[in-house]
Amino acid sequence: MSKLVPDTPCDTLLSQLLSARDWLLADGAMATALYDMGLPRGTAPEMWNFDRPECVLTLHQEAIAAGADILLTNSFGGTTARLKHMGAEAQVFEINKTAAELARQAADTARRPVVVAGTMGPTGEILAPMGTLSQAEATEMFFDQARALKAGGVDIAWIETMSSLDELSAAAEGARKAGLPWIGTMSFDTGGATMMGVTPAQLSTLVDRMAHPPLAYGANCGAGPSAVVRSILDLTARAPECPIVAKANAGQPQVIDGQLQYDITPEMMADYACLARDAGARIIGGCCGTSPAHLKAMNQALEHRPQGARPTLEQVVAALGPFAVDADPAEDAL
Repeated sequence: MSKLVPDTPCDTLLSQLLSARDWLLADGAMATALYDMGLPRGTAPEMWNFDRPECVLTLHQEAIAAGADILLTNSFGGTTARLKHMGAEAQVFEINKTAAELARQAADTARRPVVVAGTMGPTGEILAPMGTLSQAEATEMFFDQARALKAGGVDIAWIETMSSLDELSAAAEGARKAGLPWIGTMSFDTGGATMMGVTPAQLSTLVDRMAHPPLAYGANCGAGPSAVVRSILDLTARAPECPIVAKANAGQPQVIDGQLQYDITPEMMADYACLARDAGARIIGGCCGTSPAHLKAMNQALEHRPQGARPTLEQVVAALGPFAVDADPAEDAL
């Protein structure tokens, strides 16, 4: 690993890391972790890049200590469309640039190479013709976000939790215009499709046809680890050239004694990580509810458990639970 240089451009660094190892560990939750640290409900997590930067920096440092090779910035809702709900639409550049700088600071002080990924989530709007937001307007929003993330020092754009192929394409084009390579993931629900009806096979078909394809793509968030592993099995069945990403929630949220809690233990997330690897994922991490303790267990399991055979759906359910779960209606913002 000593041959890897931390300030190598990310596409080269990412390629080196993937060439040297069978898998990379992406980080865990951002928003849910900030809520645990006192972020008030109804406050955009991105605002703590200004108000409580030490908390954001601590989460990045804890992820690195747990073994993460890839840090995602605190900028999931950093588009104009999302920030306008906080009255912060005029601060898109500053919010995203600061998010990137915090992650960059953590990565640059690590004792090993760590990739900084600029998180770009959905706008929260529906694109035309079903909605009112045009493809061009969405692309411009993502471009504004991507150029700010680049100015703050990210290596790549990390486009995640997408439900629409059109919005994913708009975000990818925004990243391209900003000069950033990108990774893209969609959120596949219990039925094996996104809430807009996109299947893993349709995502793979889109990627195959792109003039500016991603460095990697896959599944994140959704209905929990078992559903994500099922999506990974669907994606890798096509033998894609791009590495595949798995980034599952630590179960489903429940409000217990006024606190939001997720029901998957670190031990179960370790099982998920190995099943995702065995299913063909090369980049594995956690999404909502995934703590440093989860990441540490995942990292240790990936390091010490031998590669297994490609799992069957029955084995996935036996280890991680059924694909269909009941989400808590009280929690729909994460």
